[in-house]
Amino acid sequence: MTSPDFDEIADHEAQAREFLAKSREYLAQGNWHQASEKGWGAAAHIAKAVAVAQGWRYINHSDFSEVLYQARKLTGNPGLNGMRGIANELHINYCKRKMHLNAESIGEDLDSIAEMVDILYPLTGLGSGG
Repeated sequence: MTSPDFDEIADHEAQAREFLAKSREYLAQGNWHQASEKGWGAAAHIAKAVAVAQGWRYINHSDFSEVLYQARKLTGNPGLNGMRGIANELHINYCKRKMHLNAESIGEDLDSIAEMVDILYPLTGLGSGG
């Protein structure tokens, strides 16, 4: 196994946090589609950071669930399974009509993604805090 690329890991982790911040801005502006998609992006990028750090495959969208499954085994945190579903639901929101979206629900989902980022961060090997 090769050494992890800490620049790539840090880039994914920073992108996750940037997208999470942007998701809150979009939510406050009433742009629920972009808020949802940025929430999904935050989840995907923290998962990519973990995958690179752990030497796991993350090539396409379908690898997201496997990375979260492996991370759940490493952390022992069963909540990651539900957070995986929430991230996927945020991604699905992008295809829904606005009348079928709910700002409060999206906000709660973004809180879950923020928690996911915090849970997964230690698996990146980047240090003690994000």
